[in-house]
Amino acid sequence: MKIAISLLILCSLCTPVLAQVQSLQHKEDKRRYIVYTPAAYDSAPQQAFPVVVNFHGGGMSMAEQMLYTQMNRAAERHQFIVVYPQGIKQDWNVGFGMDYLTGTDDVGFTQAMLSKLKQDYRIDEKRVYATGLSRGGFFALRLAAELPQYFAAVASVGAPMPEPVQQHHQKTDKVGMLLIQGTADKVVLFEGKAASYLSAEDTFGYWRRHNGIDGATPQPRPMPGPAGDATQVSWLEQGSGAGGASVALITVKHGGHTWPGADAFNIGLPIGKTTRAIDANEVIWAFFSRHRR
Repeated sequence: MKIAISLLILCSLCTPVLAQVQSLQHKEDKRRYIVYTPAAYDSAPQQAFPVVVNFHGGGMSMAEQMLYTQMNRAAERHQFIVVYPQGIKQDWNVGFGMDYLTGTDDVGFTQAMLSKLKQDYRIDEKRVYATGLSRGGFFALRLAAELPQYFAAVASVGAPMPEPVQQHHQKTDKVGMLLIQGTADKVVLFEGKAASYLSAEDTFGYWRRHNGIDGATPQPRPMPGPAGDATQVSWLEQGSGAGGASVALITVKHGGHTWPGADAFNIGLPIGKTTRAIDANEVIWAFFSRHRR
């Protein structure tokens, strides 16, 4: 997802004192990431905090992802740490656009980053999560497949299951899975794209089977929005019992390639409508908070 957002990191909405750019050397590259700690982190020095790793879309930066999604606000309300990594050339290796095995080692970078985060911050290792938008969402799904030992749950926005990830998926660990997809998304199609990624519904079915969830699929639950909202949102979720890894699909009818609840940007790209029926940060955290490793 290529978004040109001319916003400064030192804006009042970001509480920049609590957001710091960190770096590490991974192989031949210096990799960077922003770490946002809620105010409660300093006031509760004995407490370990959950972590959400939030991956930007293609063509975006870590700062733009932070400013666009505004997940720091949810981090303050619910007291978790947010990490915004930076992809090389503003991209992530998901198996199309670069070789899955020999392209950029973003999986290894993520492992190294998590290791350093555990050294530098008080991390609750049972509550580590990943989310992302577009290319970042595709990559979050790759992490669910390849690093399930690290992540209790993953939420992908505007990005169903990449076919290369499905083809290389060998681990059997269960991971909580939330998918958010607009039916009018013209950048990443709800119905999928041959040789690239599955449809949103097939992705739901794939993770449902992987997590060992049996039984008939329930009817989606409507989530009414404010008056005048041109979108319609429904929630479909199935679980595997108490403490199990649930799989959920939020379908945004008439929704575009956007982060639900975010400020709508009209930048001349076919990103479509942004729903006001839900706040992606709130529904993602509500889903994550029910999952632990």
